[in-house]
Amino acid sequence: MSGEAGVAFDLTTSWPPLLIVVGSGGVGKTTLAASLALRSAAAGHRTLVMTFDPSLRLKDALGVGREALDDIVEVPSGTPGKLYASLLDARRTFDRLVARYAPDEAARQRILNNAYYDRLAGHLGGILEYMAVERLYEAVEEGKFDRIILDTPPTSQAIDFLEAPRRIVDFLDSGALRIALKPWFAADGELERRSVFGFLGRGLEEFLDRMVGLQLLRDMSEFFRAFEPLFEGFRGRAAAAEALLADEDTLFMLVAGPGPTRIPDTLFFARRLLQAGHRLGPVVVNRLHPQFPGGHSIKVNDPEDASPGVQSTDGRALFHWLGERHQRGLEELRQLLPAAQPLLALPLTAEEPTDLESLAAVGKRLEEAMAASSDAMAR
Repeated sequence: MSGEAGVAFDLTTSWPPLLIVVGSGGVGKTTLAASLALRSAAAGHRTLVMTFDPSLRLKDALGVGREALDDIVEVPSGTPGKLYASLLDARRTFDRLVARYAPDEAARQRILNNAYYDRLAGHLGGILEYMAVERLYEAVEEGKFDRIILDTPPTSQAIDFLEAPRRIVDFLDSGALRIALKPWFAADGELERRSVFGFLGRGLEEFLDRMVGLQLLRDMSEFFRAFEPLFEGFRGRAAAAEALLADEDTLFMLVAGPGPTRIPDTLFFARRLLQAGHRLGPVVVNRLHPQFPGGHSIKVNDPEDASPGVQSTDGRALFHWLGERHQRGLEELRQLLPAAQPLLALPLTAEEPTDLESLAAVGKRLEEAMAASSDAMAR
């Protein structure tokens, strides 16, 4: 990543109006997004945090429940500013888009009552990622908030989130969709092509029924044909959402796990962000194990080390080794990133945040890490 660098910011003067927290699953994105939103509200700003399937503990910490799936709800934070939360439900967001672009009530019901849509609309590959971008676009368009923080979906390939709008546009313009829109089934539900091929057509129908299921194919055909009047609206929204992700007012914070094994994924994601024209802010190495001074080094079975190791039942020695390993990974990542790239390290806490007070503590640590990074870069 030589010659490339991210953008520094702090929580008082240079906070972007839209901050998107990205990274692979299990690195603490949701907790950091919520803690940053709380710090923003504490600074007097109307702040919205949007999260995706957060843990029950985090729902409790924010003081919201399933009502946040239907609407944006205010979190009673006791801060000078206002804190709001929204929990993404991909199916509900998809339903709203159908209602917006359906030419009439009959067309809307034709889609919403389709069996294929009912079973798969919230689970199709890329739908969650695209609906995350769509819900974000809705919130930005409303213009009610000073700052919006988005916690991206917990996908195994988090880069899917960035590519979701383009994939929607490409699909709507694809030959595969044009094929799907052909009248494959007659009004009586029989395969239209059966009459064309005669006896072979019956064999084709039986083969498709055995391999895929004709009812599923009928539902899919009906779904795409019913959806056709909505394609232009979806195409326009997807293009606008794609532009929003690349806007100069949109900043990405990349959250990574600790240790040397996380470095390749972190560098890959950072490079993809920069190459796609997105503004990369701080890279945050989260849950860094503390180093225990005075511990004695031991040799353990490290998967990164090919030489034979030994097992140890000494907990202090293992903690010492783990702290050293995480610190080594942090320093290696620092050397591989551009010198001007903000790199923050947050320590592992004894317990996950369970209330607003503990979330505020995480936000304060992150604020202090940002300030220290800014000072170091200024020197």
